[in-house]
Order: sequence, then structure tokens, then C-alpha cells
Amino acid sequence: MRVAQVIRLDPESIEEYERLHSAVWPAVLAQIAASGIRNYTIYRYETLLFATFDYVGDDFDADMAAMAADEATQQWWAVCEPLQRPVAERDEGEWWHMIPEVFHVD
Repeated sequence: MRVAQVIRLDPESIEEYERLHSAVWPAVLAQIAASGIRNYTIYRYETLLFATFDYVGDDFDADMAAMAADEATQQWWAVCEPLQRPVAERDEGEWWHMIPEVFHVD
């Protein structure tokens, strides 16, 4: 399963966000892998963040719930979330907005 998401970034927080992501905490990286996420990339265009990843697990909702319950991930989110601004189009309960795939070729 390929996933794409968007969120906005506080314009005054670009440097801090990029500094944090230049050295993501090892426990957070381990939880990403344990949750079946591979090939995770975040791009920035001005204040728009665009993330893509491949999900290789069997139960996306359960794996995302396990990630959300992870203490290190919660601490990481507590540092990163104040720098982010969800898009208006997000669904109820979403932080990063999931966007549909329009085209893909291998």
C-alpha cells in the first residue's frame, strides 16, 4: 500500500522542523519500521509538507494505533506538532491529511 499525506508548516518553524528531521530519534525510526512503514519520505515546498511511504503490514489501522501508543513517538509528535498546521481539507481526526493516488508506474 502506498500512502501520501500533506500538512502545512508554520513559516517561522521551517528551520527547526528541518533540524529535527536531520536527526530523527532512533526509537521513533524503530517504531516506524515496526509499524510496517518503508521508504518514508517527507518533502517540503515552501510551507507545504508532502509525505509518502509504503505500508507493508497486514493491518494498517492496528499498526498506526501501535505507533500512536508508542511513548517515544508521542514525545516526538509533541515536539513536531506545534510546528505543523493541518490543511483545511483534513478528515475528522486526521493530523496529516491522506491524499488519493492519481497515477503510479513502476
